[in-house]
Amino acid sequence: MAYAVGGNGRIRTNVPAENAYNSLESSNKNISLRQLRISTGKRINNAADDVSGYITSRSLAARNGALKAAQRAVGDTQNITYIIMDSLENIGSIITQIKDSTSSAASAAMGTDEKVALAKAAYRMAQQIQTVVDSTVFAGRQLIDGTFCADFVIASNAANGLLTMAIDLTTSNADFNVASNNMNLNAMKVPTTFAGVTGLNMADFNAVSASDLGIFSSTAINTTLVSLANAIDNVNKTASYVGGIVNRLTSQEELLKSQITNYNAAISRIEDTDVALEQLELVKAQFLQSASLTSLSQANANPQQYLQLIQG
Repeated sequence: MAYAVGGNGRIRTNVPAENAYNSLESSNKNISLRQLRISTGKRINNAADDVSGYITSRSLAARNGALKAAQRAVGDTQNITYIIMDSLENIGSIITQIKDSTSSAASAAMGTDEKVALAKAAYRMAQQIQTVVDSTVFAGRQLIDGTFCADFVIASNAANGLLTMAIDLTTSNADFNVASNNMNLNAMKVPTTFAGVTGLNMADFNAVSASDLGIFSSTAINTTLVSLANAIDNVNKTASYVGGIVNRLTSQEELLKSQITNYNAAISRIEDTDVALEQLELVKAQFLQSASLTSLSQANANPQQYLQLIQG
């Protein structure tokens, strides 16, 4: 703190000049600080600017980074679920075509050759189902072959513990199975099960011939239609299960977006510069700088007056 000190008759120590110089130094530092804050846009440029604010803002920034990582993870999970749903939609459409062909074969107006042709066409579509299953892959993992199960990180708690959401498309998941309680979209590899339906082997479509209509015979075709209906039901249930996961992921994504925005706002309130206020402080500091320069000039001129006493 500066004090006004008299003793103008003393010239060895020019106290007024020292006070003016100290004020000038303070003004210069203040100007530098305001210019730094305006140019960087940050009120806290280092820990010395605001110790508690620095700690809080860095903590919030770290939490915000975790939220952004979780948002990216949710996006990756959404990609997987979209791939799964598209494949299930494709498979459901194929099974529906197979069922339509089977329904046509049940007509008494349909000849044997026509029934055989429909069965062979159904078998080709069943092969396409296997192709869909085999080609539905993400990050080197099969998604709908009855083996996929994974936990995906969607958030973290205050102790940095990971919060996960599971996607279970294994054969043990009873949420979307009927009849056999066994979800498996393999068309050829499982001899007695298709889409969770026991007793329906899609390879049997290829066995239909003019001498043996097999699953297209009048005694078996009703069972075939029921089995295909159950298979469609299973695929739809699986798609609904995945759709529920997508809805949850969408909700989580919106939550993370809001949280990230709120954290950014909190960090900004602590760390960012109020440009209008800093400009006011800069003008004030520049005025004090000019005043200090004038005072220093005047204080340095005061001892010159006493030279007249010596000269006289």
